[in-house]
Amino acid sequence: MKYNAIDLFSGCGGLSEGMHQAGFQTRVAVELVPVAVRAYLMNHPETKVIDKDIRKIEASDILAELNGEPIHLLAGCPPCQGFSSIRRLNRAESVDDDRNNLVLEFLRMVKELKPLTIMMENVPGLKDYTVFQEVVKELKILGYNPKVHIVNVKDYGVPQNRKRIIMVGSILGEIDIAPPLNEKVTVRSTIGELERPEESGDALHKIVGNHTQKILEQIKLTPHNGGSRKDLPQKFTLKCHQKKNIGFNDVYGRLKWDDYSTTITGGCLNPSKGRFLHPEQDRVITPREALMLQSFPPDYKLPTDIAKSELALLIGNALPPRFSYIQSANIYNHIQKQLDV
Repeated sequence: MKYNAIDLFSGCGGLSEGMHQAGFQTRVAVELVPVAVRAYLMNHPETKVIDKDIRKIEASDILAELNGEPIHLLAGCPPCQGFSSIRRLNRAESVDDDRNNLVLEFLRMVKELKPLTIMMENVPGLKDYTVFQEVVKELKILGYNPKVHIVNVKDYGVPQNRKRIIMVGSILGEIDIAPPLNEKVTVRSTIGELERPEESGDALHKIVGNHTQKILEQIKLTPHNGGSRKDLPQKFTLKCHQKKNIGFNDVYGRLKWDDYSTTITGGCLNPSKGRFLHPEQDRVITPREALMLQSFPPDYKLPTDIAKSELALLIGNALPPRFSYIQSANIYNHIQKQLDV
């Protein structure tokens, strides 16, 4: 049977995609950013999307869509950019960002909606945040007995090195996060058979970066299959990279065919933002390739009439659907087992 789910901070739908694959139906999604709402509805038109700031949403707005039915799973990925390693430049302290406290809205919704199970995903830096620690304590008092772990999505069939924090809980009984899988999914097995962008009929695969002549020359000189800016002649070294231990080493780097992708971020369509060059073609990866490295289905839709920077944010901010599916299936089986008792 289909169990009811709520997706808070839904973005373009990565969390919902995985939940749907696991057997849940997302009755309500909450998302503030208009372009993310568009993207979500292109793929999940059956879901009611409340396009408001969650801080202005009442529980009754969500319950009205349930017709008295139970909420089997309340899931969400509250934006907490102040705790990302990129925002902190690998410093220990967080960056002051008013979105950091959106975890409290997740807690509020748990208290008011009383779902049977919960799941939250976020950046690892959140684990040491005092507000998050208080949220965990509150959830224990409410009877969810949450389990919190830092994991890497590459251990769950996602072709990407991406550490995340995951929290699951249930008022039905003990539950833990799903164990890792014994499989390695590589860049080659994910995007290796895609046609070249110029030969593709896929609008998302035809979007490629426009580079200056110097950057294009730099890309061409970068060795195939994992080469980096450190392999280039001195004349290509930017002033900001000339000092030791300055800057990110992966910028203008190529992906490796038989390894995981580096973390797909909100800068994934710009080679100056990370290791986002194609393993052998002289270009940055396309939105379709970035989506597939995030484990989205090859036919997942995104708007193509928006800026590449907006596309990149939609993709990079998403929860990998494969990871969502593994965790959601674990929760689905838990609910089924407990309700059948």
